[in-house]
Amino acid sequence: MAKKSKSKLQINIGIGEKDRAAIAQGLSKLLADTYTLYLTTHNFHWNVTGPMFNTLHLMFMTQYTEQWTALDSIAERIRALGFPAPGSYSQYAKLTSISEETGVPSAREMIEQLVTGQETVARTARAAFKVADAGDDQPSADLLTQRMEIHEKNAWMLRSLLEDGTSSPPAKKSKK
Repeated sequence: MAKKSKSKLQINIGIGEKDRAAIAQGLSKLLADTYTLYLTTHNFHWNVTGPMFNTLHLMFMTQYTEQWTALDSIAERIRALGFPAPGSYSQYAKLTSISEETGVPSAREMIEQLVTGQETVARTARAAFKVADAGDDQPSADLLTQRMEIHEKNAWMLRSLLEDGTSSPPAKKSKK
């Protein structure tokens, strides 16, 4: 659980301390998931091989660069709520929902793992959004909405690389 920072001046932003603590905890989980996904994506950027090398190398770089930037926004929101942002590997290991990859999987397995990771971060953001919304914390809710949108789009783009391109969903028959 996030611990309150020690300051003589009380935070009075219109969100009670209990709600701020719950929101900071959700954001801390999001920070840990985002950092773990960032490391995985950067690892795969360095180690991808195969016929899709250039496409994946560039896509992974775009994604990990965006994730790196997001880390700062998430951590700063935790701080604005009056709590320290987790910042160590051991803290992230306790908070994350994403499994660490220690080997070098195939390009297809990398894509599959990143789809799972992107969806995990989206679910973590969605869970934290509910807490932020219930606590009337619009800035955190806005940040979380942006994170969900980005991770859902990334999951879709990665998933599309796994399709063979020969089939599409069946068209619905109209009722007369």
